[in-house]
Amino acid sequence: MNRLLILGGGTAGTIAANRLRKRLDPGLWSITVIDQNDRHLYQPGQLFIPFGIYHARDIVKPRRQFIPDGVDFVIGEIDQVLADEGKCLLTDGRELPYDYLIIATGTSPRPDQTPGMEGTEWRKSVHEFYTFEGAMALEDKLAQWDGGRLAIHVVDMPIKCPVAPLEFTFLADAFFADRGMRDRVEMVYITPLDGVFTKPVASKYLGAIMEERKVSVENDFAVEQIDPVSKKLISYDEREVDFDLLVTIPLNMGADYIERSGLGDDLNYVPVDKRTLQSKAHDNIFAIGDASDIPTSKAGSVAHFSLELFEDNFVNHIHGRPMTREFDGHANCFIESGHGKGLLIDFNYDTEPLAGKYPLPGIGPFNLLRESEANHWGKMMFRWVYWNLLLPGNEMPLEPLMSMAGKELEDLQ
Repeated sequence: MNRLLILGGGTAGTIAANRLRKRLDPGLWSITVIDQNDRHLYQPGQLFIPFGIYHARDIVKPRRQFIPDGVDFVIGEIDQVLADEGKCLLTDGRELPYDYLIIATGTSPRPDQTPGMEGTEWRKSVHEFYTFEGAMALEDKLAQWDGGRLAIHVVDMPIKCPVAPLEFTFLADAFFADRGMRDRVEMVYITPLDGVFTKPVASKYLGAIMEERKVSVENDFAVEQIDPVSKKLISYDEREVDFDLLVTIPLNMGADYIERSGLGDDLNYVPVDKRTLQSKAHDNIFAIGDASDIPTSKAGSVAHFSLELFEDNFVNHIHGRPMTREFDGHANCFIESGHGKGLLIDFNYDTEPLAGKYPLPGIGPFNLLRESEANHWGKMMFRWVYWNLLLPGNEMPLEPLMSMAGKELEDLQ
């Protein structure tokens, strides 16, 4: 019996388990998924919690509900992977041997990596929404906050869902306007980038929205520390930004066991071939979703598109055949912009987001890099798609590789 062990029961791990269970003979293959709890979070929904748009019941379901029949689910905390011995050690002493390993433990915010972030003002005037607990605490804070200087801050890239800080900014602008208090809130967006986004064309469009919403932008800000007493962000070049309320996106890192196992880079992401997701160090280990170091967005769409190709590659690999289905870094993300509108971006390793129509050229129904109500409803409807189609590993009517059809190439000129 061949043993496949999947570390992580989030988006990527669950999709992989569902897709590979259909492809691997259950008489020849055992599949085991391990995670530290039985709580599956719809992570895009955490953005909406602080504004009262979603509630806990909307974004939390049992992991077991989405693990397919014939796949074992183990709850436990991973201590270390012994790659040369083909086993995974849990903190309670259990050992799980494997023949093939898929690492899908994602990335997590690490406020402990920035001095002062977890100081006396943590969850008081310093908040985050990248965890369920953080999003819930921020909802309570915004419900009773009476205004002042709101700073939205990104520590460093890469981060999970790189458009989420922008979405939070746009939704906050709409939230305060709807409450009749936007004139009492000064908003500043603080980023380590030289623009508001990682890609120049998209950065231009999104920066224009920032300007229109009267949100000032502090670029190239490499934070050294947060002073919770004076309520200041202090950069390495000694710039200071004051705040009354700080919503920060802490440094994102892969799981600590990856470092202990000697499988990751400085941020605990697993170096892989960006086309096949195979570990560069071990040919029986793959890293999928946010756990790998591939140079594209850490987003659910990347997990979805890449895994459509990965399942074929994995099956070919275990039978000694070449892995010919090459992933191109395809990502697309809805960007909620407030007041019932949104944008959509679509890009890959080589091509940045451009304006146009998606997925049907000239028809859409979604606009690329343009606000529309259709994009907003696409964002809101995706929650149903996630729970009912994506996680169970069902086929989606979208091509995994990016197409240039429908895109406006003049943006590149």
